[in-house]
Amino acid sequence: MADETFETKVKAALDMFRPQLQADGGDMEFISIDEQNRVHLRLVGACGSCPMALMTLKMGVERYLKDACPEVTEVVQD
Repeated sequence: MADETFETKVKAALDMFRPQLQADGGDMEFISIDEQNRVHLRLVGACGSCPMALMTLKMGVERYLKDACPEVTEVVQD
């Protein structure tokens, strides 16, 4: 389990990215951070059923999070 400071940093970065998803009618829910520093998210709204959701998650959210929080190893959709 990630420490609270790291989790707070990740959540703040997600909040900065969130408006890009909301502009298209979608959003994301933070689930957890595991022992390997993988961030677990759930895409919801329009993003939850979009065929491009995995690309959004990997090329958008993951890339942004890794820039903001280099400790993040991967973003996983739950």
